[in-house]
Amino acid sequence: MKASFDREFSRAGIWNWEQPRIEDELHYAQYAERKGLDSVWQGESRLVRDAMTVMGAYTQVTDEIDIAPGVTNCYTRNVALMAQTFSTLDELSGGRMKLGIGAWWDPLASQVGIERENPLRRMWEYCTVTNRLLELENVTYEGQTLSVDNIELDLVRGDREPRDVPIYVGATGEVMHKLTGELVGKGVAGGVFMNYLIPPEHNLRGLEMLKEGVEKQGGSLADVDRPQLIAVAMDEDPDEAIDAARGLATQYIGQQPHITKACGIDEEKADRIKAELGGWPASAEDIERASRLVSDDVVTNIVAAGTRDDVAERIRDYCAAGCTEPVVYPLTDNMEAVIDVLAEMKAEA
Repeated sequence: MKASFDREFSRAGIWNWEQPRIEDELHYAQYAERKGLDSVWQGESRLVRDAMTVMGAYTQVTDEIDIAPGVTNCYTRNVALMAQTFSTLDELSGGRMKLGIGAWWDPLASQVGIERENPLRRMWEYCTVTNRLLELENVTYEGQTLSVDNIELDLVRGDREPRDVPIYVGATGEVMHKLTGELVGKGVAGGVFMNYLIPPEHNLRGLEMLKEGVEKQGGSLADVDRPQLIAVAMDEDPDEAIDAARGLATQYIGQQPHITKACGIDEEKADRIKAELGGWPASAEDIERASRLVSDDVVTNIVAAGTRDDVAERIRDYCAAGCTEPVVYPLTDNMEAVIDVLAEMKAEA
């Protein structure tokens, strides 16, 4: 598959995570909506702010923008609780919710007592049951990783209409992309939420697998919505922008194996970075020491880093590689300026 997709886009969003104050996250969701962006995704990959709580707040301070976790995981919340939570959020938001689900990552999962046995099977079963519950079906399901018996959302006094909450699978690896395509083809999922800190060309193999999966179930790649998280570091001085992104790039290369594999870095260098970090979590001193091993070229390969024009061009590279909705996460302290750039790009498309 060649990079032959449209470089422009009609939808765009932001990713909120770890702002200094929770009020800042609410403000940026409102600002993105005012500027005409389409979605706000709430990060929940580490033990930081709980996405569900913050998204509930978004429902009350915005009117039109779509809201989603980017992404929660398929282990820590019982499948019935997940459906119950998103049924409630769907009511609060007036039908604006999406559900982004990933398979989480080690060592964090194991450190909190989660055994990630067969994450592919877990994702299939979890999405299948969640979708059926949100459709207000009565569900009995006996799977390899979960089972439920005669359950349904108990909406005695609430709205009894099925919840239109599309599921987006957070995918990095090829097999998870294929599984996502099959879930879309079966009508269980709406799309994939493509990962960040990978180069655009990594998307292409993932899209091949998405296509294979969805066509296996009688669909086409056009059926698969493909928003993508994109790390952005924007500054008038491109060197300052690259330096601002180096620390996060270092952490993910050294701590998250799926990113290490996808980012294209030399395996020996990746091992050295991992050794310098010393595991998860890493101290600021560990990150600073390890980041000396991460060159500018490595950073700009996986982050949209540089001037305004550099950032815009790199976002277009991701769209040319199959992203249908860039979702930006600024690593520099200029969220509003990055939103402005994205809004202007969308308006010009």
